[in-house]
Amino acid sequence: MSPTLVVPVGSTEQHGPHLPLDTDTRIATAVGHAVADRLAAERSEGSDWLVAPAINYGASGEHESFPGTVSIGTSALRLLLVEFGRSAARWASRLVFINGHGGNVEALGAAAALLRYEGRDVGWCSCSVANADAHAGHTETSVLLHISPTDVWADERLPGNTAPLAELMPQMRRGGVAAVSALGVLGDPTTATAEAGARIFAEMVNGCADRVRRWRPDRDGMLI
Repeated sequence: MSPTLVVPVGSTEQHGPHLPLDTDTRIATAVGHAVADRLAAERSEGSDWLVAPAINYGASGEHESFPGTVSIGTSALRLLLVEFGRSAARWASRLVFINGHGGNVEALGAAAALLRYEGRDVGWCSCSVANADAHAGHTETSVLLHISPTDVWADERLPGNTAPLAELMPQMRRGGVAAVSALGVLGDPTTATAEAGARIFAEMVNGCADRVRRWRPDRDGMLI
């Protein structure tokens, strides 16, 4: 049987002074492995779920004012995802992109829509949770404390801009994250705990696993 291939899609971008540049990639990779393990265990053959090495660079232009950020932009990411999908679909029966960075959504939707138009069975979902803060705050810091605790610099955690994202977006569109947060943090990482991270991570895994299990991609390939 041809396998289903799970593909984590992340980014390389600043996450404040306390989190690693590959935070989004780590989360997408951990969620992808957990989803694949769960769904493989539900099938008697159990061996037809594979997890690809992560796509580590994404569309992160809003973070380019901060050192360490490397963004390839939406157009390049779209092309990368399309060519990745065309190649992998030669031997994989289905492709599932697991997204860890909000800036990748436009490229994922466009790439998946094209791949599906070409007849390939492709879908994607994001590692999203209810009531999450926007960037490098309580949510992401808690998850990293759960999955990668030695790489969180706890003494460097400082509150960032905690205003609702909707209020910040006009300034961010003009000047990126730096226009609203000198730290590059949107939220409050000082409240993060590993225990909260375990709950948040479980919600991410449950949400993605449920969407993949249902397999109802919309017109842009997003699993609903």
